Amino acid sequence: MPALLVKDFMSKKVVSFTNETSIAVAVHSLLQSHQIGAPVINEHKQVIGWISEQDCLDKMLKSSYHCDETALVGDIKNEQVLSVSPLDNVLDLANKMLGQKPKTYPVVEDGKLIGIIARRDILNAVDQHLSSCYTRK
Repeated sequence: MPALLVKDFMSKKVVSFTNETSIAVAVHSLLQSHQIGAPVINEHKQVIGWISEQDCLDKMLKSSYHCDETALVGDIKNEQVLSVSPLDNVLDLANKMLGQKPKTYPVVEDGKLIGIIARRDILNAVDQHLSSCYTRK
């Protein structure tokens, strides 16, 4: 059985942000890209945080009371980020995703962001892997 590697199923077109990105821009970009979250990177493309739709929604709701949306991604990012390697096995990652782990992971190689892999990508990989085992009706 061939190994299912993250690099073969990850998305290389990644919306990412810096600490200085406004929440308004981040929300617009997330909506346009259909990503549920995005890595926050520094000038060296190193992942320094993560911002999710939930983080943005929370901040937007709080800001809506005073109509003062001035927050930046750096103000609300989560600095505890789990990442994966492009050489990680997709089936191992699928097992991790069954728990309360993130739904999307940044893919990091040599300390730099090279892509993201989401639960949908994992589902696609497993579906392709198992397609010979069942028929679709």
